[in-house]
Amino acid sequence: MTIEHLQPPGDDLPTCLVLRSPVQTHEPEHVVLADADVVATFVVQKRCDEHLTGRWLLQEALALWGIDATLVSVERTKHRAPYLAYIAGVWKNTPLPSISLCHSGGWAYVAIAEPEWCVGLDGEPSDRGIQPNAFSMMAKGAELEFLLAHPSCAIEAWVSKEAIQKSLGLGMHLNPRKIEIPIGLGVVNISIENSKIQLQSWAFLGSRIALAWRQGSVG
Repeated sequence: MTIEHLQPPGDDLPTCLVLRSPVQTHEPEHVVLADADVVATFVVQKRCDEHLTGRWLLQEALALWGIDATLVSVERTKHRAPYLAYIAGVWKNTPLPSISLCHSGGWAYVAIAEPEWCVGLDGEPSDRGIQPNAFSMMAKGAELEFLLAHPSCAIEAWVSKEAIQKSLGLGMHLNPRKIEIPIGLGVVNISIENSKIQLQSWAFLGSRIALAWRQGSVG
């Protein structure tokens, strides 16, 4: 199955691996990181395929990282941020890498990074339209005025905000209006409360991708 390696531009990055693969049908028994309870809740095949492709891609990424996926599970914090943990009975304390997963536009995306970093990844089709009447839910002040004047930049702002929310382990528990994104500047540094986050956004074969990273742990 096709796996694409996505190399973020720039040099000021932690050691990380960013991959994507087309969403396809996978048999749950072949995806060791699949969450059987979650799979059982899906009534639409598309959602099942997205979940299983993402978990399959994660186990492929872990193999490239040198980790046996049968020794770990994907757990979630109280804010639903995913992280890796050793399964019961595995007596290891080697720190596990940070992870981030998403799917959109028929693709599943996975990022893993060194344990001392928290990573957040988001990807969307570059031509995905965001209606201007939704801009006020994601931006305010000067940033909102900029997006209203340059609506084609909205998708870059959106994936960047999503990546930052994930790197903080908060998801939508952090209001995107509180995050202001400089557009088109390569790697940028953003401070939110006590966290200093680095962000890179780039275009790749019809998609807009954003990767955010900070020192620390999820949760």
